[in-house]
This record gives sequence, C-alpha cells and structure tokens, in this order.
Amino acid sequence: MASNRPAPELSGYPAQPADGDFAGPPRESWEEWNPTEESVRPVRGKHRVARQRGGLARSSTVLGVGVIAAVGAGGIATAQGGKPAVRISMPDLSAVKDSLPEATSLPGVGALMADDSAPATTPAETAPLTAMSGGHADAGEALRARIMQQAETQQDAADAKAQAEAEQAAARKAAEEAAAKREKAEAKAAADKKRAEEEAKKKAEAERLAKLAKSYKLPVASYTLTGTFGQPGSLWSSGYHTGLDFAAPTGTPIYAVHSGTITEAGWAGAYGYRTILTLDDGTELWFCHQSSLNVSVGQKVSTGDVIGRVGATGNVTGDHLHLEVHPGGDATGVDPAAWLRGKGLAL
Repeated sequence: MASNRPAPELSGYPAQPADGDFAGPPRESWEEWNPTEESVRPVRGKHRVARQRGGLARSSTVLGVGVIAAVGAGGIATAQGGKPAVRISMPDLSAVKDSLPEATSLPGVGALMADDSAPATTPAETAPLTAMSGGHADAGEALRARIMQQAETQQDAADAKAQAEAEQAAARKAAEEAAAKREKAEAKAAADKKRAEEEAKKKAEAERLAKLAKSYKLPVASYTLTGTFGQPGSLWSSGYHTGLDFAAPTGTPIYAVHSGTITEAGWAGAYGYRTILTLDDGTELWFCHQSSLNVSVGQKVSTGDVIGRVGATGNVTGDHLHLEVHPGGDATGVDPAAWLRGKGLAL
C-alpha cells in the first residue's frame, strides 16, 4: 500500500542501536492513525498494481508484508544465498494492538498483531497462495497423468496392432503350411492312386494275357530264334527280313497259333511250301518253308492243331520255320515277336 505514515518516535524508550537490537519499551505512546481510502490510495504513476496469472496483485504493501512475515517467521532475511544473512529484530506489536484496532482490518497486517492462539492467516488470504502452489501442482500432475495415459494408450494400441499382425502372420503361415501339407497329401494320394491304377491295369492285363494265352500257342515247341523282323540283308528281296525265324530240325511239328480258317496251303516260290491261317479278326499268319502240309484250304483248325512240318523249301540257308503276321491281310506285316507277346506268349 502507498502513503503509509512513518511511525512516531516512542517516548520513554532510548533510541534503537545501530545493530538493530530492540532496546526496550517506547518512550511515548503511539499516535492513533486511522487509514482512509484517500490515505491508502495508490499514487498515480507509482506503485502500479500488476496482475499475474492466477489472479494475484503484486504491490509494495504485499511485498512488504511478505518480507515482514518472512522475518517474523525466521528472524533472518536473505536476498541471495551467496551473501551473509542480516539479522533483523522486530518490535513487539502486541503492545500497540489495542491502540490500533483498525490495523487488524488491513490485509496481511492484522495477522502480525494477532494473538498467539489466533490463526496466522485466514482461508481467504491463503487461497491465492494455494492456487499458486497446490493448484499449479495439481494442474501439472493432471497434465502429466494425461500425457502418461495417452502414452500408455498409444503403447497399448501399438502392442495390440503388433499382436494382431503377429497373429495374422501366424495364421497365414499356418494356412500356408496346411495348404502345403494338403497339396503334398493330395499329390501323394494322386501318385498312390495312379500307381495303384497302373498296378491294377498291369494285373488285369496279365490276367487277360494269361487267359488269352490259353487260346494261343507258339508255332514250335523247341526252337532257336535265328532271324528277327526288320533285320537288313541281301538275302531278302525286300532288303530286310519280314518275319521271325524259328530254327528247328526238319519234320518238327508246326502248331496252329490260334483257331481260324486255312485260306492257303501250297507252293509259294521263295517261301517254299506255305500255309496261311486267317483268324476270326482277319489277321493272317504265314507259315513258310515247310517240308510238308497237313491241312487244306477252307479247313477250320483250333489252337494247337498240327498244320505242317518244319523244312527248308524255297529261299533258305537251313531248316527253319519263317512266320509272318499280317493284320487285316495287309502286305507289309508287323513284328511277329511283339504280336505273340501281345497274346501272352513268352519267346
């Protein structure tokens, strides 16, 4: 506050020593001073009140009261920590309390002259300080709590996202592994099925050939193969061998390979004596170079019937049976060895 009157010199008390120690009671009574609005009004241009955040006003009076409170509490006031403390002694204001009753109404001053039993400050006076200290601390704590909560929320979200991505990756990996296992199992099953089908097919073919072999028979029981189909050489007019040669002694029986009809039996030039047996499917079997014929044209024969004898007639170099196979009666013919194997006969 401004325009505070200086305290009158107390009568009956010696002057205050220079060192600040209180020397005794006042030498005269205090003059009563009743502050008014005019006497306490701030002088324009001086002691301007500056409002700070939190709604507090700072003035010389407030600062002075703060200094007095600090001195009364500790007895020592320091401006800087590096300088020596200055001891200040304050007079006992309880003696003048009754003479200045209005002083108790001044903000911050009445508390200095209050009884020891009275509270040092009132709630209204401590409210701004609480707002400055506790309020700011609470606001800072709340801000810190919000920041920590936001950080925890973001971390939880990041952890949840990472966990979800890990679960998705694990699910994809499991699905891929399951698909690979399924494909492998399907491939194995398909291979097993194919192998089983092939084995079944082979088995069925073997059974068919075995059954068929009962109706087919090799033309000679004991023999030696001396010429194969397609063998090149100048001995044959076509330039290659057109049949399969079974070498055997002259007179060895020649059997009907399958049931059919005799369509030719007689001399055939380079083939010597030849018998043609036509099967039911139209295939012609030529038995050549025979020494004798046992059948005639139009005769029906069955598998294993003797139709002639091995000889060396025609264009030959020794005793043997020359066998040719002509499916459908064609002139070219096929490999007799392959055809006989196809009927279940082993050479």
